[in-house]
Amino acid sequence: MPLWRGIAVFRIASVVYAAALVMQYSKTLSHPVGAWLVIVGMGVWTVFATYAYAEPARRSWGLVAADLVITFACMLSTGIVAGEDYLAVAPPLTATWFGAAPLAAAVMGGRRWAVAAALGYGVCDTILRGEITAAVISGMVLLLLAGYAVGYMAHIAAEAEHRFAQAVELEARTRERERLARTIHDSVLQVLAMVQRRGTELGGEAADLGRLAGEQEAALRALVGAEHRQTSSTTTTADLGALLSIHSATLVTVSTPATEVPLPAAGAAEVDAAVRAALANVDRHCPPGTRVWVLVEDEGDTVVVTVRDDGPGMAAERVAEAEADGRLGLSQSIRGRIRDLGGEATVTTAPQEGVEIELRVPR
Repeated sequence: MPLWRGIAVFRIASVVYAAALVMQYSKTLSHPVGAWLVIVGMGVWTVFATYAYAEPARRSWGLVAADLVITFACMLSTGIVAGEDYLAVAPPLTATWFGAAPLAAAVMGGRRWAVAAALGYGVCDTILRGEITAAVISGMVLLLLAGYAVGYMAHIAAEAEHRFAQAVELEARTRERERLARTIHDSVLQVLAMVQRRGTELGGEAADLGRLAGEQEAALRALVGAEHRQTSSTTTTADLGALLSIHSATLVTVSTPATEVPLPAAGAAEVDAAVRAALANVDRHCPPGTRVWVLVEDEGDTVVVTVRDDGPGMAAERVAEAEADGRLGLSQSIRGRIRDLGGEATVTTAPQEGVEIELRVPR
């Protein structure tokens, strides 16, 4: 994680800065040797902490607690080995090195840990100086702002990582479902369709067997379609071509572009429902063996889906009569859905010319 590498670099640079301060103000130190021992201890802990935090498996609350204890101990040692003369002209021996532990705690535990560490810094610095000075307040505020920002970024990063993992898992499940749908379509559905067709041709008991096979084909196709629609509903967009390809069967030919036809998932589901309603109308009103062609076209700002059959067709006024009689399959299940998407459904038919339904949906 980049934040941990940044904290490691900050620790190393801060130890160098603390050593430079000791060298610069060495004449004001009460116990120079003790001060250098503190600096050496800070260096040793920096090496260990950099190693310990480098691997996620080694990061623990015990490590964070030890980090904070050692950091506060090094800071409070300033009162023993440095003295008042040093504190009058320079910050505590830890200087900016103190900030690494609160930043690590903020990454592990969030903004609350950063706030607590900053307040602890203010208390310790006040104890060292004997009063609340401008340096105490500025140091506490800077540490508070830095820790709060890092804690917030760590929270956002963790949430983004979690969502990315969910997206990867969802994509894997989607691919597996599509693979299973293709397998079912290429084997089971085609066999059932063949049994239905041959049973109808042979008649007698074979016709009953064919009818049962047809019912199972329809049920299985509906199940596969429901699984696909459920997967699509959890994503932002869906491939309309892949969604409608599920309807391909012995008597239904589905033609789609070679590339994906993306639509908002909810919109794609509504178009799919309209196509299913059109196919249901063919089954309900046309004689057995009627063929259906479904064509998907991507015109950039508009997606066009055409459903055409070679059935007996009907007079154009029959559409208006059906709506007037309350038969709402075409007006609601098809036109209503497309109208709600801001699109338009056009029906072209004539006796012995079949029926063609064109669905135009804007993106």
